[in-house]
Amino acid sequence: MYKIKFTLFSLVLLLMNTVSAQTTYTYSVVIKGGHVIDPKNKIDELMDVAINDGKIVMLAKNIDPKQGRQVVNAKGLYVTPGLIDLHVHFFWGTDLEGTYRNGPNALPADGFTFPAGVTTVVDAGSSGWKTFETFKKQTIDRSQTRVLAMLNIVGEGMAGGRFENNIEEMDAQKTAEMAKKYPEIVVGVKLAHFSGHTWTPTDRAVEAARLANIRVMVDFGGAKPFLPLDSLFNVKLRPGDIYTHAFGGNPEVGVTSDNGREPIVDPKTNNLKAFVLKARKRGIIFDVGFGGASFLFSQATPAFKSGFFPNSISTDLHTGSMNGPMKSMPNIMSLFMAMGMPFKDVIAASTWNPAKEIKREELGNLSVGSVADIAIFNLREGKFGFYARDGKIEGKNRLETEMTIRKGNIVYNLNAIADPNILVGQNPSPH
Repeated sequence: MYKIKFTLFSLVLLLMNTVSAQTTYTYSVVIKGGHVIDPKNKIDELMDVAINDGKIVMLAKNIDPKQGRQVVNAKGLYVTPGLIDLHVHFFWGTDLEGTYRNGPNALPADGFTFPAGVTTVVDAGSSGWKTFETFKKQTIDRSQTRVLAMLNIVGEGMAGGRFENNIEEMDAQKTAEMAKKYPEIVVGVKLAHFSGHTWTPTDRAVEAARLANIRVMVDFGGAKPFLPLDSLFNVKLRPGDIYTHAFGGNPEVGVTSDNGREPIVDPKTNNLKAFVLKARKRGIIFDVGFGGASFLFSQATPAFKSGFFPNSISTDLHTGSMNGPMKSMPNIMSLFMAMGMPFKDVIAASTWNPAKEIKREELGNLSVGSVADIAIFNLREGKFGFYARDGKIEGKNRLETEMTIRKGNIVYNLNAIADPNILVGQNPSPH
């Protein structure tokens, strides 16, 4: 009798498991009850989001949770497009002389993106035309994060002053050829760290970008003596080109010093220089690139007070910045809210704006049919501190990443807000 009961019980369990296994779901993931902010589509309200086959398939006021294989409880949380960090250094490696090019100053992508709500990054010039294919094989092809790249105008990439100050290493034609070989990955040309007093590197970077029909990003280095920003913005660069480290520089340039990067705020008047406003109207993009020491309150505070906010927020993430004032995208976003930048503008500058800047408008939004790259944040309330190399401030809010979804898969889940919680293999995700 015991054997019969046991057999019947086993058959019932088998039947239940079979029925469960055969249950079909309309959606792979349903995000319930979150406050959706999607700058592209001008959405700023409570909505549910449904995902299937790696894409967003529905946004609606009330999606039946029973239709989702996984259900995410986003009540009280903000749901945004996955963040796009326009300025990182992820060409990590073991070349001790390589610095950011296959060297120890760079970082591996996935460990520093998903906990920050970042699903797409742009490596800003760590590789050049000579080294890009190593970077692609070693990092881009092995990452779940979508890793895009700007090629350094220096063929070796960001490998220290010996290369970065050598004009003979700067080949516009070969840089453009490599960019055109990989149009799905290469989105720009980067000029960085040149300290000579000549426009030749700028001209070659712009020429390479023109040949490949992509953007230029300029880190204006520390020319000795300095080169005028007015000429860079309003003569050399084209509309749509990007000036990073916008709130950095040497405030003493033009006052007590002739060396370094000219600031955008006049330290004598504490006002934005007139040519900066002219450049913005012309279409020059101002990017943050916070970095280890490339952000100053003395520059950003008067700019923000005048309503001059960055087009895009980015980290300049590397070993020298990851544990300092910068920390992460959500930390910078929280800092800027504390400085008076509206929350919706902060989200736009971290999602839709950078997507447009790199001509990848399929990204940075929650449109139906778009890839399901999504971030979910808790906007914490309290007393929080933020600092830079020239001071500190307090804020009332801090963004904390609750969940990151990449291509429809939950890749980061801080507080187990999905039901059921399904472990996803850490496999590279093709672009």
